[in-house]
Amino acid sequence: MKSICVVTGTRAEFGLLSSVIKLIDQSPKLKLQLIATGMHLSPEFGLTISEIEEAGLSVNYEIEMLLSADTPSAITKAMGVGLIGFADALRKLNPDLLLVLGDRFEIFTAVVAAMNARIPIAHIHGGEATEGLVDEACRHSITKMAHIHFVAAEDYRRRVIQLGEQPARVFNVGALGVDGIDPSALLSKEQLTQSLGIDFLDVSILVTFHPVTLEDNTSEKYISELLEALDRIGKATIIFTMPNADADGRVIIEAINEFVSHRDHAYSFNSLGALRYLSCVSNANVVVGNSSSGLIEVPALGKPTVNIGERQRGRLRGGSVIDCGPDSESITRAIAQALTAEFQSSARDSENPYGSGGASKAIVRQLERVELNGILKKEFFDITI
Repeated sequence: MKSICVVTGTRAEFGLLSSVIKLIDQSPKLKLQLIATGMHLSPEFGLTISEIEEAGLSVNYEIEMLLSADTPSAITKAMGVGLIGFADALRKLNPDLLLVLGDRFEIFTAVVAAMNARIPIAHIHGGEATEGLVDEACRHSITKMAHIHFVAAEDYRRRVIQLGEQPARVFNVGALGVDGIDPSALLSKEQLTQSLGIDFLDVSILVTFHPVTLEDNTSEKYISELLEALDRIGKATIIFTMPNADADGRVIIEAINEFVSHRDHAYSFNSLGALRYLSCVSNANVVVGNSSSGLIEVPALGKPTVNIGERQRGRLRGGSVIDCGPDSESITRAIAQALTAEFQSSARDSENPYGSGGASKAIVRQLERVELNGILKKEFFDITI
């Protein structure tokens, strides 16, 4: 049996990985190891390790790395703490392969530790572009340290190969976010009201807004513009999910809490969990913000997305996504367009560039098959022009 060590650092990431983790755990050819870190262990961000435990999974190692600050220097120090923690964890667990998803700083530190420990690395969601984020450089760096690649679209497969990775080890499996959606299992408005205390009006808006980490001190301005636009909307239910533990994230949290405190039918949640989040998407009229879920999962449910600013610049998107600037006028116009009957109808029929499901099974199938002997020494694949 191959031991596969999966790292998870955020609620959203675990929601994407959960089906893969469960299939690894069920495989007769694989042995699951699980490391929880980052926001999962922070009370400020909902202590979401409980969601892992509620899913019936055992965490083999916990790595506390977040500091009580969100400055760029605090993020750098957190990476240092995480690197030490991952060095100890990987020495103890000694997995045959490390499996990671995405591009956050927690994942980057895990991969650096695995590279130094001579542990092969499999990476999910490489080759993508988010040109407004520090994550852009982290993602491509992880690609160069990884040995097996599971990408979400053919464009991303070509990009990973362009970075010198062997085509035979780059697999287009589609997006895990699409794979994890079962419309029949989603909660109704009545069930969400009972679970979350949400009073749904005729118009419902789901909002997730994160810092743009390659810009300096723009979070306060951008969230102010977004909240001004939302305040212009008449009677509507507005549901906020809080930002990740990124630089300058706390100013966004504070502004949202202030908005919710004086606006009727406005609600905020540190963590909804995958089922309740997707159920809120399904019952909303539009999803607003700058999260990757607005480009991947939301279109899969046939809902419009208003994507604000530069955070997701470069990432593939379908026809159900409206891009707008980070100013209140642009956001107001985009929301109004998304709420029209015409756009609501077109969003339901829009094609999602991230596939139609099956990613989890495809990933685990390749993990079962892959030969790890000799995989550490990579030959750079040159593209002939």
